[in-house]
Amino acid sequence: MLNRKNLLAAAAAFGLALPGIAAAQAPQFFRIGTGSAGGTYYPVGGIIANAISCPPGAPCGDAGGTAGVPGMVAVAQATQGSVQNVAMVQAGNAEGGFTQSDVSHWAFTGTGLFEGRPKADRIRFVGHLFPEHIHAAVRRDSPIRNFEDLRGKRIAIGLQASGARIGSELILSAFGLNAGREFTAEYLNQAQGTERMQDRGLDATITVVGYPAAAFTEFCSRTGCRFLPIPPAQAARVIERAPFYGQGIIPRSAYEGLEADVPTLTVGAVLVVRDSLSEELVYNVTRSLWSDVTRGLLDRGHAKGREIVKENALQGRGVVPFHPGAERFYREAGILR
Repeated sequence: MLNRKNLLAAAAAFGLALPGIAAAQAPQFFRIGTGSAGGTYYPVGGIIANAISCPPGAPCGDAGGTAGVPGMVAVAQATQGSVQNVAMVQAGNAEGGFTQSDVSHWAFTGTGLFEGRPKADRIRFVGHLFPEHIHAAVRRDSPIRNFEDLRGKRIAIGLQASGARIGSELILSAFGLNAGREFTAEYLNQAQGTERMQDRGLDATITVVGYPAAAFTEFCSRTGCRFLPIPPAQAARVIERAPFYGQGIIPRSAYEGLEADVPTLTVGAVLVVRDSLSEELVYNVTRSLWSDVTRGLLDRGHAKGREIVKENALQGRGVVPFHPGAERFYREAGILR
C-alpha cells in the first residue's frame, strides 16, 4: 500500500502533480491495482490513471487540458495481478483494480479458487477493458511443440496470488498435467519466467496477458520464441470447465519471429472498484474513462489500448453488480437499457 508521500511522488512521475499538488486543495487519490511491470495491466493502468486524473489547480473538463476527474490524482500500482487486486479493493487498500473476469466472478461468489474463503462482496463492476490471451511460450529452438510435450518439464505458471496462475493451472489440468506430479511449477511472473527461459533454467512460461506483452516482446526479439497452440477441441474442454474463457488468436504480427497465427484462449480484463466509493466519483471516473481524450491516449499509448472500446464495456461482468455511478453513466449513454 502506498502512503501519501509515495503517492505524491508517483503522481509527479506521471506528470500529474505540477500545478495541483502545490495548491491549497488536497488531491483525492485513486489507487488502481494493476500487475507486474512486464505485463499489460501495469502500462495500460498507467495510461488510464493519467487519463482520469486532473489534480487540484489543473485545467480540466470544460476548461480543457484533460478530461480527468477534477481534484483527483489516480496512480497505477504494480501488484501480483488479479487475485491481489480483488483483495486490495475488498479491503479498501485500493479504490480500483484490474482483474480477469473469471477471477472477479469467483471472488464475488466465493466459488472456484475462492471456495471456502470469504466472498469479495464489496467489489463493483465499472467496465470491460480488453481481452487477454493465454501465452504458452517456449524458446524457438525448444523441442516442445504442444501441451502434451510439457510433461515432466519446468514451467513458470504465474505468481502465487495472480489470476495468471489460476488460468495456467486450469489449462494444464485440461491436458492432464498437474503441478508437482506431471510438471514442476515455478511461481514467477512473465518477466521472471522469460529471463529464466533465456538462461535455459525453465522449459516454458504460461500466463494470461494481453498481447503484445513487454516481457514476451523482449524475449522473442532477443532469444527467439514460439507459442504453443490450443486447438479448438482442447479449447472446448477448458471452456466446458470455465465458461469465462473464449477462443482467440495471437496474431503472427504480435511478436517478432512468429511464423503463423496461434490459436489460444481468451478471458476479459475488467475494472472493478469498491462499493464505498461515491456514486458521483465513479460516474465521473467512468465518464472520463470513455472520453474522447482518453480514447486518444489509449490509441497512442499501447497496442492493447486500441481494444479498449466503449462498445464492449459491459462484457465480462457476470454476476458482479455495477457500481451505481458506472450504471448511471451507461444508462445515460444509452449503452445499458
